[in-house]
Amino acid sequence: MTRDISEKDKKDWENFLSKKEKLPNKDNKIKSNSSPKVRSIDLHGFTLEQANSVVKNFINKSLDQNINKLIVVTGKGIHSEVEKDPYVSKDLSILKFSVPEFIKNNNDLMKNIIEIKEADILDGGSGAFYIYLKKSKK
Repeated sequence: MTRDISEKDKKDWENFLSKKEKLPNKDNKIKSNSSPKVRSIDLHGFTLEQANSVVKNFINKSLDQNINKLIVVTGKGIHSEVEKDPYVSKDLSILKFSVPEFIKNNNDLMKNIIEIKEADILDGGSGAFYIYLKKSKK
């Protein structure tokens, strides 16, 4: 191993010091980032009314069990029978749209929710969504 430091390394080091940028402490991040408790539910085959009722109960039970993250699989609606009924909204009756809307319009549920967002591709992508729950105050 040589003790000579290249001019490029010296310049990089000087640039780093001059920016006063802090490197994140990885040890602290690991400690504060305990693994979240996750539960999931699959709503394939449910009617809109059934899905809303099941999701409401699912959220409330998860809150009681101090679950942090929920994965709700709705499907993408591509096999929905709604397409055949001209009197039904194609978007509003498909679970992927209607279940998150039901949750967002329910103040009792929303007061315990931090965020609702589309799931990552590994968890179902556009056919699923995440619900991040606040910590239970019990």
